[in-house]
Amino acid sequence: MEATNEAQYREKLTDMQYHVTQEKGTEPPFTGIYWNEKEPGIYRCICCDTPLFSSKTKYDSGTGWPSFWEPLEGAVIKEEEDRSFGMVRTEVMCGTCGAHLGHLFPDGPAPTGLRYCLNSASLRLDTESD
Repeated sequence: MEATNEAQYREKLTDMQYHVTQEKGTEPPFTGIYWNEKEPGIYRCICCDTPLFSSKTKYDSGTGWPSFWEPLEGAVIKEEEDRSFGMVRTEVMCGTCGAHLGHLFPDGPAPTGLRYCLNSASLRLDTESD
């Protein structure tokens, strides 16, 4: 990350938002503002405002993090293998700015069977869009 971007993000984001999106952190379960959110809208990247997920694909996974069974059609999502903490997982990032969003697991509901398990701190709910 460039120094100017780091300074801009440190000014724009809360400590938790910065930790999650720029340092690949994870917020504690059941603490983020969106884990139990029911309001309709579009979830956008907190860093660059790219539209990523719709409330229409959000579901209660019981994990304490916002979970979705698929991204928005045409959303720019980047996935990479993550071997941290002795596990093999798929990291999910914003394809526009590279912000860490969370992880993807193959244990979600129909129709995709996927669970995009994201951090509230990496998202902003836009209730004006849906």
